[in-house]
Amino acid sequence: MECYKAEPYVMRRMLQPAAAHGPGGWTWYTGSAGWMYRLILETLLGVELVVDELRFTPKVPQEWRSFKLDYRHRETVYHITCLNVSGAWKVPPKIILDGTERPGAALKLVADRREHFVDVKFEM
Repeated sequence: MECYKAEPYVMRRMLQPAAAHGPGGWTWYTGSAGWMYRLILETLLGVELVVDELRFTPKVPQEWRSFKLDYRHRETVYHITCLNVSGAWKVPPKIILDGTERPGAALKLVADRREHFVDVKFEM
């Protein structure tokens, strides 16, 4: 962002500044921004939509204690906090939806137009 003066989540088409567009010109020129978004969300953060549920398999550094994201499913927003409780991102997580623990290791999505708060706890 500092270097190219553009959004941090997009890919630039050119490596040199274009006079007409500035250093951040052509940032949405290709589909690479969408692919980068999917790479970060699905591969690094491990948040994957499978039919109507979210599955969590983070591949972030073990030192990360947590990360947060807001996920929109139709007109329903989920505020998700993934917590590395015991330094073990690789075990199946415990899902807590609106203060209530849910069975299974995936979050079943509903389109009820409400805000939901989710804790995804990775602990031994």
